[in-house]
Amino acid sequence: MKRTQDEAKPYQTFEDLEVYQVAREFRKAMYRVAKRLPQEEKFGLTSQVRRAGVSLTNNIAEGHGRFHFLEQIKFMLQSRGSLEELLDDLNICEDEAYLPIPEMEPLRQEGWRVHKLINGYIRFLRRRASGDSPHVREAPDDDDLEDLFLERFNASTFKRFNE
Repeated sequence: MKRTQDEAKPYQTFEDLEVYQVAREFRKAMYRVAKRLPQEEKFGLTSQVRRAGVSLTNNIAEGHGRFHFLEQIKFMLQSRGSLEELLDDLNICEDEAYLPIPEMEPLRQEGWRVHKLINGYIRFLRRRASGDSPHVREAPDDDDLEDLFLERFNASTFKRFNE
């Protein structure tokens, strides 16, 4: 469901992003999975699940901290890659019968929900990077060039440095 401009929630930090919040919950669920894996997987799959889980949320946070939308997109793509690793790790858990299948299905569904949110956020960033703004604007005057330049960057991140 798309939000209209009036319904959009303002945010100041990466923690306020819905995509981060949902990814964080998924990371916590995958950490619980890692704790249940057999001892022989301690340095294999368990370690991989934990690293990919951290990468999932770290890349969302790091991308949000970048000024340029194209850099933010790069980090979101990294986050999506880590998410897909976690989804494959669930396949490994199924293949090796480490967890009951009925317990894994809700995890898969939550993972694909995170995937949709990441893709939506990437689409949003790409529209912003291309200058496709929902705001109607007149042609810029010379005085407006600074404003035009600043639109290419994440306003919430840039704002903190000017306060």
